[in-house]
Amino acid sequence: MRTISWSEVNGGSIHLLDQTKLPGTIGELVIRDPKELVGAIQRLSVRGAPALGVTGALGVALILRNAEAENWSKESIAKSILELKNARPTAVNLAWGVSQVEPLIEGGSKKVLEKALALADDDANSCREMGRIGADFLVNKLGEKKLRILTHCNTGALASTEWGTALGVVRELHSRGLIEEVFTDETRPLLQGSRLTAWELAQAGIPYRILPDGAAASALFSGLIDAVLIGADRIAKNGDSANKIGSLSVAVAADQVAVPFLVVAPESTVDRSIDSGDRVEIEFRSDSEVTSFAGVNTAPVGSKTYNPAFDVTPARYITAVITDKRVYRVKEGEAL
Repeated sequence: MRTISWSEVNGGSIHLLDQTKLPGTIGELVIRDPKELVGAIQRLSVRGAPALGVTGALGVALILRNAEAENWSKESIAKSILELKNARPTAVNLAWGVSQVEPLIEGGSKKVLEKALALADDDANSCREMGRIGADFLVNKLGEKKLRILTHCNTGALASTEWGTALGVVRELHSRGLIEEVFTDETRPLLQGSRLTAWELAQAGIPYRILPDGAAASALFSGLIDAVLIGADRIAKNGDSANKIGSLSVAVAADQVAVPFLVVAPESTVDRSIDSGDRVEIEFRSDSEVTSFAGVNTAPVGSKTYNPAFDVTPARYITAVITDKRVYRVKEGEAL
């Protein structure tokens, strides 16, 4: 399943599987206007670190197509690219994807598009490699037996171009007959676990159950979980990892009961320009995501909220970071 693609019809467009509609509706967004793309990113129609990287690169191609057709100035092009790059500040892959094609801008949209499509193919391949490396690590650590895995948020094909990061490890284990069941946190407030991960697991025929975020620690302390697999939106040089809000509490609980806690993400998510997670800019989102659901108020009107989209898990709680290149044993003091 490809969640992001490019079409040459009508001058060029980006096609996105609209994640805000799942699981009820499988709908596609056809985006020809760069401002529409920024809006789609900000309302989470497309999300997930690898997916945002590919979207960023394709977004630059889309900007140049519009610029060539409408004779934009260099200043207008630069402004549009900057708006795209800054659409979600915590996720390093969005800016990374843009930066991968920026040196080709002078060569026009054709050169940029070729590179962007190559990045999409590279992402698909790297996700499968992460799946293999992560599965091998868990088998070596826990033995060749059926595992019960806890996940948080969505780290599957929907968060990449296809296959997935942490959920890619689950897919690989399932292909080897080594998954007993996946416990997927619902992931409040936007329910990426119950809406998206559960949908992907159902599509793949992988046994699963959904649990409230608040039940994750209980499941860990009850001995129901063999390992935790999450993704990342930015990983600092020391191994601190920014991921969907709620990841930290799962990590602390896993540490208390000595359950392996793995962060699975491509090398492009490792930001070696920052020494620790203290320097990660955390995105805060609107009160309405917490005080309402599907347009219906679930809290008193005017309620204020604390709604960070991400938290940072310190390296001391992370057993290992799995990338498409290697395993970093973070808890043993190995820097990235």
